[in-house]
Parts: sequence; structure tokens; C-alpha cells
Amino acid sequence: MSTPAVRLADGLELEPGAVSVSGGGAFGRSTVDVPSAHWVDALRMARDELECDFFDWLGVVDLGGTGYEVVAHVWSTAHRHGLLARTRVSSDTPAVPSIVAVYPGAAWHEREGHEMFGVDFPGHPDLAPLLLAPEFEGHPLRKDFVLATRVAKAWPGAIEPGESTVDRTGRRPPPRPPGVPAPGEWGAS
Repeated sequence: MSTPAVRLADGLELEPGAVSVSGGGAFGRSTVDVPSAHWVDALRMARDELECDFFDWLGVVDLGGTGYEVVAHVWSTAHRHGLLARTRVSSDTPAVPSIVAVYPGAAWHEREGHEMFGVDFPGHPDLAPLLLAPEFEGHPLRKDFVLATRVAKAWPGAIEPGESTVDRTGRRPPPRPPGVPAPGEWGAS
């Protein structure tokens, strides 16, 4: 006996295995993994058929070189159940369609994901910078982003207040955090 296709919305069905669902648990929240091509349809179905009328949040997770995971949480105020929808996008071209037409409250969250991680949301009405200065370059929440302030100013290494003034001549410099180049490697003087 074959497994039936998963129905996402009117006229849209996915083959078995294209969408995975894990249980609701004690708090009535299920997790659904959806292909990025069907991201908007899955959230529209959550709103229209599961009556998830409350958009809670949307976030991006850097998977460390293998891509990004975009996660959205929606909730039904009438039935008291939630849905955590996830989709993965590649790190080469990180893009997932915007859900602002389905949940207008996602606009701010998508702008933050675009600015901090570099994930594009085609169909978003305005992906203007939200938190950073217009001249800022890069995406500071990516795992491969270099922390420039750690290069320009040495970490004091103090454990207790007042210890940073201790004369450290003749001692090895403290190890640098992962991803922070040596001062001579990055261009700091």
C-alpha cells in the first residue's frame, strides 16, 4: 500500500516525504518541515485551514556553511494549537518567498533576517535596513562574519574588576576566539 500525497492547499499536493510533521506534545505545537518552494502555501494553509490566526515570530538559523533554516511560529487563538514551520535554503543563494501577504506581521522579521543573515525574501514590499547603519557591510549574525572590534581592540582578559591593569609583559597573549584573525592578518594597526 502506497503512502498518500500530502495536501497543502487547494490544488497543491506534495509527494510522500516532501513534508514531515512531528507531534504536538503537551503544548499543542507541531513542527512541519516544508520545501522552500511551498513555504507560502504551507503558511497560508496554516492560516486558512488550521485557523492559525496569530503570527508569533520568524527567525533564521545559520547552519554553518550548509545553508540556513527559516523558521516561523504561528498560533490559533481559537483552538489553542500552534505550528512551527521550517524550511531550508542553500548558502549559495539564500532565498525563501515572503509570507507578508499571508501574515503582515512577518514584515519586520523578514527584514531582520535579510539584514542580519543575508537571506532574501522575494515578494517582500521593502527589505530596507532595519537595525544597522546604511554603510554597514556584511551580515553580522552569520557564523563566518569576522568580529572586527575584537581585532581592533584586544580583549582585556580580566576575570575580576581591576585585573585588566596587571602588567602582562612576558606573558603569551590570550588565545583568540574562533573566527577572529590575528591583528596583522586583518588590517588593524
